[in-house]
Amino acid sequence: MGKLIINKNLVTEEKALSLIKICPFNAITYKDGSLDITSACKMCKMCVKKGQGLVDFIEDDVKEIDKSLWRGVCVYADCSGGKIHKVTLELLGKARELANVIDHPVYAIAIGTNLDECANELLRFGADKVFVYDDPAFADFRIEPYTSAFCDFIDKFKPSSILVGATNLGRQLAPRVAARCRTGLTADCTVLEMKKNTDLVQIRPAFGGNIMAQIITPATRPQFCTVRYKVFTEPTPMDNPTGKIVNMTVTDKMTMSAIDVIKSFAKPKDIDIAEADVIVAVGRGAASDAIRQQAEALANMLGGVVACTRPLVEENIFDAKHQIGLSGRTVKPKLIICLGISGAVQFAAGMKSSDCIVAVNTCNTAPIFDIAHYCVVGDVAEILPKLINKIKGE
Repeated sequence: MGKLIINKNLVTEEKALSLIKICPFNAITYKDGSLDITSACKMCKMCVKKGQGLVDFIEDDVKEIDKSLWRGVCVYADCSGGKIHKVTLELLGKARELANVIDHPVYAIAIGTNLDECANELLRFGADKVFVYDDPAFADFRIEPYTSAFCDFIDKFKPSSILVGATNLGRQLAPRVAARCRTGLTADCTVLEMKKNTDLVQIRPAFGGNIMAQIITPATRPQFCTVRYKVFTEPTPMDNPTGKIVNMTVTDKMTMSAIDVIKSFAKPKDIDIAEADVIVAVGRGAASDAIRQQAEALANMLGGVVACTRPLVEENIFDAKHQIGLSGRTVKPKLIICLGISGAVQFAAGMKSSDCIVAVNTCNTAPIFDIAHYCVVGDVAEILPKLINKIKGE
């Protein structure tokens, strides 16, 4: 990392006002003769390149680390309610791919209570070692004890990379642990790659999905990232796993917390489009009441659910739980039928891994056709009824 330094002795009103116009993020202010850079700065360094010497970029001194001391690709196992969240299994498959590149073991860490069954399941899905923190104090999720247990594991076994599912629990725990370890965290990665020098390349959409950012943390360990459900493929379980379960010691200090859980209860089950095998997705080109009703009828016939793009959520036509995309859900159904959807990057990132993509759009150059397996150019209002009749056999 580095920092921007303003050369105060070179500041004039004319130069300052010119510099303000250069900044694309409106992060530079000039008031009462003082030129300042605000927290809106994105470190694009445009002010350095075109600022007439007013701003310099100073690199911080980077402390070298011995990467050989850090070994293993670890997956945090979300075992809430005694069941392993499926994103954990997907991450174990990816962890194996990454570990094979650098000849490292695959670890899993499980924190909770009554974890014997979960630990054995983690072995079946590819973990070489499962580190278990099993104690009644972990029955309910409390951030301090879980963080202490996680950091205890990191201190003792020094994993090089840690993958965490972007569940409600994982989104709270990962940044807390990363901050305590004074290391980086990349959220909602869509692609992970491993370099031979053990640097984890964490790729995710940035700037509203307009670019794919490649992020590495070469000067710190462990390397942390979170990944959404359905981004990677769940591996095939092994019948005779050879991994090992390591039961970790839980201390009183580890379980200390200022939080008391008074009561916990199961949340009422709601629709989860991420679990659907068949999805009928509608966009702006299929937003009329008649088409939406037909889309729902088609989804019912195929045993699927209806989903949508972001604009239909913003117009209060659908609830946010139906939205596919970067700001919605990531899905990976066996079949998805996209009706009147142009295929913006934000939407495509949330469904492009689907087994079969059928797209209907009036524009033959719509981006959705670049990822669709079957492309139908035409008016949804005309094609959808014909599709329904064909399925009915009429």
